[in-house]
Amino acid sequence: MTAVTLVRAAELSDVAQYAYAATAPQNARLIFLAGACPIEQDGSTAAVGDHAGQARKCIENLETALAAAGAVLTDVISTRVLVASTDRAELRTAWAVVRDAFGAHEVPSTLMGVTVLGYDDQLVEIEAVAAVVDRA
Repeated sequence: MTAVTLVRAAELSDVAQYAYAATAPQNARLIFLAGACPIEQDGSTAAVGDHAGQARKCIENLETALAAAGAVLTDVISTRVLVASTDRAELRTAWAVVRDAFGAHEVPSTLMGVTVLGYDDQLVEIEAVAAVVDRA
């Protein structure tokens, strides 16, 4: 069972495909994750030129980092999705992958087009914060 509670705001547009806020109980352990990048274990960039492919690899790497910290995607309390593009269609392509990966856990998110990301040929990066309640 997740510690994260998604908060809907009926007064705000329902166009967004995510909750507008999320909370975690006082006894939750917060996990701050570095941006998940589309980087293979050998250091190469995955899916060069492919926004959707890079978003999938970012999700895969995010899940690996979460598991190492004792968490899963449904423990994520917020995300920031960075896409190196000024084309909204490319932002939407990356976002669709992220949205599908999270499924019904429509975590509060920010989608941003940026000029450039840190690795060669990198198009997508996903930052996240998660909250878990450890079982005693």
